[in-house]
Amino acid sequence: MEINLVLIVLVLCSSAATLVTCSSAGFHMELTHVDSKGGYTTAERVQRALASSRQRLASFVDVIVPVHWNTSQYIAEYLIGTPPQRAEALIDTGSDLIWTQCSNCKQCVKQGLPLYNASKSDTFHSVSCNDTLCLANQEHSCRRDGSCHFGAFYGAGDASGTIDTEVFAFQNGSARLTFGCVDSLFISPGSLDEASGLIGLGRGPLSLVSQAGASKFSYCHTPYLGSNATTGASSHLFVGASASLSGGSPVMSMSFVQGPKEYPFYYVPLVGISVGQTRLSIPPTVFALKENGTSGGVVIDSGSPTTALAEKAYEPLREELQRQLNGSLVPPPADSEMDLCVAVAQEKKVPSMVLHFSGGADMVLPPENYWVPLDSSTSCMVMEISNDMSIIGNFQLQNIHLLYDLAKDELSFQTADCSKL
Repeated sequence: MEINLVLIVLVLCSSAATLVTCSSAGFHMELTHVDSKGGYTTAERVQRALASSRQRLASFVDVIVPVHWNTSQYIAEYLIGTPPQRAEALIDTGSDLIWTQCSNCKQCVKQGLPLYNASKSDTFHSVSCNDTLCLANQEHSCRRDGSCHFGAFYGAGDASGTIDTEVFAFQNGSARLTFGCVDSLFISPGSLDEASGLIGLGRGPLSLVSQAGASKFSYCHTPYLGSNATTGASSHLFVGASASLSGGSPVMSMSFVQGPKEYPFYYVPLVGISVGQTRLSIPPTVFALKENGTSGGVVIDSGSPTTALAEKAYEPLREELQRQLNGSLVPPPADSEMDLCVAVAQEKKVPSMVLHFSGGADMVLPPENYWVPLDSSTSCMVMEISNDMSIIGNFQLQNIHLLYDLAKDELSFQTADCSKL
């Protein structure tokens, strides 16, 4: 199956002091799917995505510091330092910090490119431990030389190093950014997929969006699978003035749910689910963020491959699909860890799903956004069950253009042909 290149367009023209240069077209970065270098079959890709979502869900629930990451969908290529050194990063709306593995790493993981070497860059600057940039990272301390040490603890492991600044160059512009230079990384195997690090787009002060001074960003993902994709089509992420929804399909909007200020997550007000014409019997409290903000809630997350629903929402969904599909269901392929499956010839019987948000915003998921053919004979549902928190992941958001308006604290979306943006 062919994996398409993904284009990310970052428009960072603003008055932010961190900016070095910016053309009228903004910054451009190319992204590739993390599995594009692996030669995986569809079944293997789905299993990797589900395993990644399970691991990522654990990071949401078990983190000590509320910065989480794990295997993501897209890898961005960029340049760092002067003279420039190549690097790759996972892109994630559910994380804050920008970081990369560095050449002084005592314990790091395999990556596809050479480690970033700060000593070879004329534009690298260390950050002192009493600098506001150091204090902006939740877990920080002073090293003996006065530099800023950071630590981040994840469901998949932990990272530590120094907080520094450096020039990051994209396809047609550059910016001086605060980032983490990692010298110790203990994570589960495969979590980085040979990328160099991570670029966070979350709410925190050290995310790319915050450092750019941007008030909005949008993205639209083309279909995962070759059978549903336009050959050569690219996905897009826009940060800044160019982030907007186009004409065509209706635009739906909702206000974000206010979560704990120290969390970078984007919580959304999911209140119900329909399968076909049937509204599931799910109390809205199932999706509510608990009063202390430490559990429950629904997060929309570009770093999660698939959606995971709280158990009291997943079970009614499963039961209704069993009722509607009835005789069409077949046993899942051996060792697939899938739940509900039908014969490929019966895929047309799979109903659409609707996610209902407060204020009347309804997100329609066609069957191909939550059902996938594992092989030539069997097609299965691609959704997970979780104990408490629910996460809306990328597979369910194919061909849906999402706009995060941080000034209005609002999420808007519309169905779109993402290959034509």
